[in-house]
Amino acid sequence: MSRALFAAAFVCSFLFASVGSSAEPIPVIFDTDITGDVDDVLALAMLHALADRRECELEAVTISKVNPLTAPFVDAVNTFYGRGEIPIGVTRDAQKRDSKYLQLVQTKQEGEFRYPHDLLSSDDAPDAVTVLRKTLAAAEDKSVVLIQVGLAANLADLVESPADDISPLTGEELIRRKVRLTSVMAGAFAPVNGDAHYLEANVKNGIGSMQRFAQKWPQDSPVVWSDFRIGIAVPYPRQSVAHDFDYEPHHIVREAYLLYCGPNHDRPTWDLTSVLYAVRLDEGYFGLSQPGQVTVDDDGFTRFEPQADGRDRYLTMNDAQRIRVIEAQRYLASQPPVAK
Repeated sequence: MSRALFAAAFVCSFLFASVGSSAEPIPVIFDTDITGDVDDVLALAMLHALADRRECELEAVTISKVNPLTAPFVDAVNTFYGRGEIPIGVTRDAQKRDSKYLQLVQTKQEGEFRYPHDLLSSDDAPDAVTVLRKTLAAAEDKSVVLIQVGLAANLADLVESPADDISPLTGEELIRRKVRLTSVMAGAFAPVNGDAHYLEANVKNGIGSMQRFAQKWPQDSPVVWSDFRIGIAVPYPRQSVAHDFDYEPHHIVREAYLLYCGPNHDRPTWDLTSVLYAVRLDEGYFGLSQPGQVTVDDDGFTRFEPQADGRDRYLTMNDAQRIRVIEAQRYLASQPPVAK
C-alpha cells in the first residue's frame, strides 16, 4: 500500500475520531532545543498529528540551542508532514550542542535531499524573538499556547523584549494579551530516584535563562510544568519504533530515534507530555498540583512554593493516566501524515 493510501485509510479509521474535533484548533508555538535528545523529534511529530486532526495549528517553531543543522532539520520535519511554510526562528546566544541525528537532513538520494527542506543552515533562519513577536502580534487575544521543551533562552528573551516595528507592545505586554497558557518541560519538584536535589537538564544547561523566565514571566499568565519524573514514567515503546512507522521506508522520526538510542530502548517522553497536556488539557491525561510559584536556584535546582494565587502548577499522574498517556503518545507520534 502506498504512503498516501495508507494515510487515507488511517484517517478514515482513526483520525476523525479524534478528541475535540468539533472545537477550533488551538494556535501553538513550539519552542524546542532539538539537538540532543530525540524526544523533541517525537514531540514535533505529535504536534503535526494533532494539527492533522484539527486540534491545533502549529504557528511557529523556535529553537533554543545552537547548531547549524537545527533549523534545516525542523524544516525537513515540517515539510515531511506537509507544513514546510511554518516560520522557524533560532537563538544565537545559548548552549551549543552536537547531535546524533540532525545530520539526517543532509542525506541525499539520487542527488536530491531525501527529506526536502529549504533552509540549508540555521544561520539562514530569523532570530527566535522576532518570530515569537510576529506570531504573537498576529494572534487573537488570549489564544496562543506556548510549549517550551528545552532551554528558556527564547522565552526569557521574549519577555524582556521592547516594543519595536513588529508591535508597539513589549514582550511582557504581548504575553499578557496573546498567550493563553505556557506548557513547560523542566525541573524536578520531588526527589528523583532518591535524589532530593536533582538538577534537571533543561534548567541545568541554561540556568540564567530559566531564572529569568521564572522571575519575569507575567504572574497573570498561567504556566504548567511537566517535570523530570513525568516523562520518565511514560517511556516511548520500542515496539512502536520497530513497527508503527513502516508506512514510510525512510521515516525521519524513526531514523532519528534509531540514531539517538538504537532499537532496544524505551526512551522517556519528557517533551511529549508537555505537548499532550497543552493541546488536550481537558482530557484527563494528567492531574495538576495546587497553584504556587516556581523559583530556580543558582545551581539549577527548581523549587515550588504553594501560593493560593500562584502563576505555576505542575503535572501529576496516576497509574491509570500513565497507561493512557503512553498509548496516546505512541499513536500520535507515529500517525501517518495526511496527504496534502
